[in-house]
Amino acid sequence: MSTRVNSSAKKSSKLNLVLEEHHHALQVCSRIREGLENDVELERIRAYTNWFQTHYLEPHFEIEEKYIFPRLGYNVRVKRALANHRRIRKLLSCGCADEKVLNLLEEELAAHIRFEERILFKEISDKKELAELEKQHQSLSFSEENWKDPFWV
Repeated sequence: MSTRVNSSAKKSSKLNLVLEEHHHALQVCSRIREGLENDVELERIRAYTNWFQTHYLEPHFEIEEKYIFPRLGYNVRVKRALANHRRIRKLLSCGCADEKVLNLLEEELAAHIRFEERILFKEISDKKELAELEKQHQSLSFSEENWKDPFWV
């Protein structure tokens, strides 16, 4: 699976900061896969996913739930996105270093990102709304500078 952001979603939605964040999340998925394929200790991978959840994913989910989803209305696609958030949070809150859970987390997160880019965010077209959403995401930036165990290299 590629970690590249869907270019058609990028062109059509203009939610560049959100899509950039999705790109970083897809990199995390790739790193989980690499770690599992290379038999990295599961505790190291779990420590990374816990760090990612705290420093990036939860703030990202909160922005989506507070600023993006309400603008789209409470429809079947938003309900699906919220259910995806709940499943991903549940997998992250497991606290276990189980290979099956890490595999499922990687798959769920990647599938959720693709759903948002290809379906959900295409519903946002108003330029004022787009500008407001971009503004909300400016406060969130992804950086692994403070992460000291890059097991994927």
